[in-house]
Amino acid sequence: MNAFSPSGGPLLAGFLPDGLTGSLPVGDEGVPAERREPVRFPYDGSEVAPAPVGDEALALRAAGHAAQLRRQVAKLPTRVRRRVLTGVAAALQESARGMEDLLVLETGKPRTDCRTEVVRAVATWEAAADEVSRVHGETVPLDGLPTGDGLTGFWTRRPVGVVVGVAGFNYPMMLASHKIAPAIAAGCPVIVKPAPATPLATLWLVALVREQLTAAGAPAGAVQMVTGGAGVGRALTTHPDVAAVSFTGSAEIGHRIAREAAPRKVVLELGSNAALVVAADADLDAAADAVVRGGFYASGQACISVQRVIAVEEIAGELERKITERLPGVVVGDPREPDTRVSALIDEAATQRVCSWIERARAAGARLVHGGTRSGPCVTPTLLAGVPDGEPAWDEEIFGPVVCLRSVPDLDAAYATVNASRYGLHAAVFTRDLGAALDAVEELETGGVVVNEVPGYRCDIAPYGGVKDSGTGREGPRFAIEEMTVTRMAVFRR
Repeated sequence: MNAFSPSGGPLLAGFLPDGLTGSLPVGDEGVPAERREPVRFPYDGSEVAPAPVGDEALALRAAGHAAQLRRQVAKLPTRVRRRVLTGVAAALQESARGMEDLLVLETGKPRTDCRTEVVRAVATWEAAADEVSRVHGETVPLDGLPTGDGLTGFWTRRPVGVVVGVAGFNYPMMLASHKIAPAIAAGCPVIVKPAPATPLATLWLVALVREQLTAAGAPAGAVQMVTGGAGVGRALTTHPDVAAVSFTGSAEIGHRIAREAAPRKVVLELGSNAALVVAADADLDAAADAVVRGGFYASGQACISVQRVIAVEEIAGELERKITERLPGVVVGDPREPDTRVSALIDEAATQRVCSWIERARAAGARLVHGGTRSGPCVTPTLLAGVPDGEPAWDEEIFGPVVCLRSVPDLDAAYATVNASRYGLHAAVFTRDLGAALDAVEELETGGVVVNEVPGYRCDIAPYGGVKDSGTGREGPRFAIEEMTVTRMAVFRR
């Protein structure tokens, strides 16, 4: 059946794997869903499919089951964990087109972005498989101190225990992969909670993972999933048997999780208002291309999409002209069409918020250069100039197709402007000067600095995370595995 050509009923009726939406993967066998709610296609509001909805009692049940499996999962041989991870990567690759179709309908993201999400998810599972054999420690020369004479020491990395992963709505399958794959590699049972608006792709992913666990002789319950609202999240992140929480979402919720989850380990990938700095010597065509490419992918619903462009004043006018010339080429419309680059946001509330922030900025003195209107359910690609400090379009994470341009006297002022934000996830600088680029790496208070490319560039095997209100800890399989393990020191007297 063509998932995009329904003849009545849910868009994905008969398309999702059998039984996927009838139960939740809790325990080793799964639990029938007592309640289901429709997932809506953001572009036109039609029903994609009914999704099972969990509750706090089911969250507690999942946490208890994970705790019972903790030691068994920790003892899974390296070869078994590697087999599971490579098996999931292969299964995802085989299901790539179906996953892509599902992500388009569930998230409303343009097809090109959903295709990228699937590719990156596969790469994440492959990278986690590569890291399994690198979870080890080293010897310690204890005789460096007199008290160590006659002693031998070494440390190893041990699984931290039960992990809870909470994913955002914008890249649901990829974000869940960045929680689940490192947990399996580290030897930890994991419970994932997707965003309420986008549970379907994660359900499918978890079903594939549990199939691979069973095929490898490991318990399916090593990976569980509970859907639901804030109460489910709180029940999981504060459960006494949970050892670590990995969360992707807003700074406000991340702060609350950090407080309530203590003393558990937390990895928080939070908000941002990523800046792209343009120096006087920059290739302005390349910079303008980057602003358009990096500001509007995923309809701007990406934490490291270009939100703020900070240009040295002598080239700011020319840069604005070049960006403006390119904006009419950004196709707005149905995300199922291959040329679409901007489509509807996740829901009407998000759309109204973005539009209100645009109007607030204009009322505060910002100049509307392009866009600022609605095209059906979509916000048109928008460029604002001179948005003042204190306006949410500049200070906060807009999470929509809006870019703000500001001119500054020089690069020192540009770097200071970037650093004045409460966020610090990724930033970019366009310059031909190696010294200026190295200065940016040194001066910018962000988790990543990208030179002559969009701040939204992320390699899934690299460390990824922020500072300040953008979070704590790092993702990327190697680095997430470190977050999901603890060092254990061993000392022997000969």
